[in-house]
Amino acid sequence: MMPLRFLYNILINLSWLVLKVVALFNAKIKLFVQGRKSTFPLLEEKIHPTDNTIWMHVASLGEFEQGLPILERLRSKYPEHKVVLSFFSPSGYEVKKNSSVADVVVYLPMDSNSKVKRFLNLVNPDLVIFVKYEVWPNYLHHLKIRNIPTILVSAIFSKRQIYFKSFGGFMRKSLGMFNHYFVQDKKSKVLLESIGINNCTIGGDTRLDRVSEILNRNNQLDFMDRFKNNQLCLVAGSTWPEDEKILISYINNTDEKVKFVIAPHEIKPVHVDKIASALKKTVLRYSELGNQNLKEVDVLIIDTIGLLTKIYSYANIAYVGGGFATGLHNTMEPAVFGIPIIIGPQFEGFKEAEDLVNKGGIIPISSQDSFDNLMRDLLNKPISIKNIGNINSNYINSNRGAADLIMKYISKIL
Repeated sequence: MMPLRFLYNILINLSWLVLKVVALFNAKIKLFVQGRKSTFPLLEEKIHPTDNTIWMHVASLGEFEQGLPILERLRSKYPEHKVVLSFFSPSGYEVKKNSSVADVVVYLPMDSNSKVKRFLNLVNPDLVIFVKYEVWPNYLHHLKIRNIPTILVSAIFSKRQIYFKSFGGFMRKSLGMFNHYFVQDKKSKVLLESIGINNCTIGGDTRLDRVSEILNRNNQLDFMDRFKNNQLCLVAGSTWPEDEKILISYINNTDEKVKFVIAPHEIKPVHVDKIASALKKTVLRYSELGNQNLKEVDVLIIDTIGLLTKIYSYANIAYVGGGFATGLHNTMEPAVFGIPIIIGPQFEGFKEAEDLVNKGGIIPISSQDSFDNLMRDLLNKPISIKNIGNINSNYINSNRGAADLIMKYISKIL
């Protein structure tokens, strides 16, 4: 019978060949393939054989946000170490490739034996941190051989994953190669223990440390001060067409004195124009602000990126998109400001959303009627807005501290 590791290596190499072909026709895959050509030259340029290094690997932007509180603490506590940050996905790398939080930011080479050995020879890390879901058999195998401390942080597990299936022996063995596991909840710890992994700590989600720090920043925006003008404001962030259909209908038909901000996930002009043309109230795009009298504007469409977190600080109620079809977006950024959050019906697998739905701080809706009724209830009982919002801020305050717990462990290694 063919050893599974041998079969895995064949599949990895075949996958790389297929990706190179697909890259000829797909722009995102082209970034995935072409970007990896610069990994080894960048490492050779920026990492000297005598450097002390720490390597963190994340899949994409969401995992980067989870790793960031740790990266910032590492930079502060271990300034003599160079930090290498790797991404798997173009959607993460292309946004953060110039981040100053690491000395070098690269794409992770494919998990083939030859590329893994070359990568580890160049980086030669004193510590490796993988974030959340990242389990790469060859990387973990060679890190184990080299006796390099490797930890998994902000991890969360479910019975659906291959590690807990009868046929998941190979991946289960790879998962077992970490030196320590920091998981988000007790359920994940119990699952790990069920497969014989006991070197595990319940640490929570490091993103809660990240969003907590948002409150210490300057979140003031002059255009939002002028737009809100002390009125009640609903901010809808990262919306998709399914979300926008419900929001637009409500906005067009309500007589309530509410200001609305829509920050769509898709900000191409054709999509923004479609939203604007469907609205019957006074609408203005962020790109057209100029010296407009924002007091008279009912709906502000944010057709740029990078402002949503600060805009949430002006919200009395938040709507977070993606819960109808595409995958729920970040609910923690509005939650930190202590406001009620409305989402679509599909939130399973998003732990913080599940927690706050159970507690009552996040309220899922499933239809136009349920959204309209919820808004009516909230606006008729202002005290409920405050009470529901407090549930969210209290949740974040009581669950932060994961990054400090992880750093305490790291201090015993470095």
